[in-house]
Amino acid sequence: MPAWALPIFLFALLLILFSVGDLLFLAVSALRERHLQTPPGRHRLREDDFLWVFLVPALNEEVTIADSVERLGRVRVSNKVILVINDGSEDRTGEILAGLDVPELRVLTRTLPEARQGKSEALNQAWDYLHREVLAEPKWADWSTDRVLVGIVDADGRLDEEVGRLAAHFADPKLAGIQCLVRMYNRDSILTYCQDLEFAIFGSLFQLGRARHGVANMGGNGQVNRLAALDELVEEGQTGPWRAARLTEDQDIGLRLIERGWYGAQSLSVAVHQQALHSLRALYRQRTRWAQGAWQSLSHLSTVRTNRHLRLVDRLDQVAYLLTPFIQAVVGVSLVLSVIFLLTGMVTIQVSLVPVVLFVVFSFGPGIIGLLVSRRGTSVFKTIWLALLYLGYTWLIYPVVFQGLWRELRGHRTWAKTAREQLT
Repeated sequence: MPAWALPIFLFALLLILFSVGDLLFLAVSALRERHLQTPPGRHRLREDDFLWVFLVPALNEEVTIADSVERLGRVRVSNKVILVINDGSEDRTGEILAGLDVPELRVLTRTLPEARQGKSEALNQAWDYLHREVLAEPKWADWSTDRVLVGIVDADGRLDEEVGRLAAHFADPKLAGIQCLVRMYNRDSILTYCQDLEFAIFGSLFQLGRARHGVANMGGNGQVNRLAALDELVEEGQTGPWRAARLTEDQDIGLRLIERGWYGAQSLSVAVHQQALHSLRALYRQRTRWAQGAWQSLSHLSTVRTNRHLRLVDRLDQVAYLLTPFIQAVVGVSLVLSVIFLLTGMVTIQVSLVPVVLFVVFSFGPGIIGLLVSRRGTSVFKTIWLALLYLGYTWLIYPVVFQGLWRELRGHRTWAKTAREQLT
């Protein structure tokens, strides 16, 4: 092996050990948090203690918008407003919305040139409309922003009717928001099943583990935030709490809330179901955008390092979370170098028990731990099979880490919208 490559491999090993240590920490935390998913009864709040405002950004969503809004109309909460932001749609989205018989529905129509500037801008205008119009009405004028909960549901989202159960968590005055468990309702192929598995592991392991320490992040679809917390993020010159040009505006706003001393939680009892992608090409495009957003989030490292609201162990976990794309990139480079060195004969394979054990642990360990936490009661054989499937899926979409970095370095921030699939 060339001398220059040794530091790369050692650095990759250190990053892997750091990641595995964080993974074990989150697994233990998630198992403990499962027992606290129902808050203590003596401080419990009910769903009718809050005004629930559901924001649905919609740009050319004629395929799914009726299904999503009608399901929101069946959500069992006493005080409800459904606000759809028609962001300059050119299809039948506006026509379909006009024909829906959902009493709580309001439509905020954006037109060019203001429309189609990104999800953040659409949500900011909805936030402004909520303050100027909705909370100014006599029916809602007496509601404190501390008792107004803002839920975000994508146009393909199917939110559980029992979302009102989340109200109990907001008895904690420092809770900024809670993320619903995200699942896929069309998991009818290996690719869509893997996406469902991916979200189940992320919510049940990573998110729930961080919820134990109040640092669970928001995930866009299915996040419910206290309006008072969102208001605190609005800075001079901004039209709302969401920052422009952020490709993962949900991750960004969750991190900023934590930086302000607010808490974030994760629910396993309430889920939002969304469309998985059957097309590998569409999945690559979507995940490249998410990866680019993750690279953008590296800017939060400086504030996490000095965040006095967090314990040292929580700061380390947040560092591991933010460094995820960087760690993946370094490990990916080391893997490519290993293959090149083997093919060119610069190194030879030395069969030894220690490297084999390390390879198995680092390759299959995260998937097995995630499955053990998220799918308790699953047989050993099925756990191993799902771990193999999950490992193959993660390596399949691995290149998006580099594609996202390349786009960010080149300053490409515009994206084609992911097309919806017909409902069946």
